[in-house]
Amino acid sequence: MKTLAANGVTARLGKAAQQRACLCARVAEENKGGDIVVLDMRKLTPMYDYFVIATGLSRRQTHTIADEIEKAMAEQGESQLSIEGYETGKWIVLDYGDVVVHVFDPQCRNYYELEELWAEAPRLDWRRE
Repeated sequence: MKTLAANGVTARLGKAAQQRACLCARVAEENKGGDIVVLDMRKLTPMYDYFVIATGLSRRQTHTIADEIEKAMAEQGESQLSIEGYETGKWIVLDYGDVVVHVFDPQCRNYYELEELWAEAPRLDWRRE
């Protein structure tokens, strides 16, 4: 979580990151992404607040999910810090600083098992947020 001087500011930034993570999850779902998970990473690492993980069944679908997330985040005034893996479309990582989005094809998701690697991270009920 990005921290500034006052606790109220910190709480607002954390909530904003959560809202952006949920937005990314909803956009992935709208574009037929599967097995969507939002992990709350705030107590596990200072590097980012939320992981959004989704699966696309084809290169075209992983590209579409990533493109639509980028579009939705840009509409919120968010700019990507980096993107990796777009060319191959097997594991696309969109880095927004406090929110990191992973869009996998099924084989890569099964191989890397990020949910298992970060099993202690609480799962956010992004549909209710």
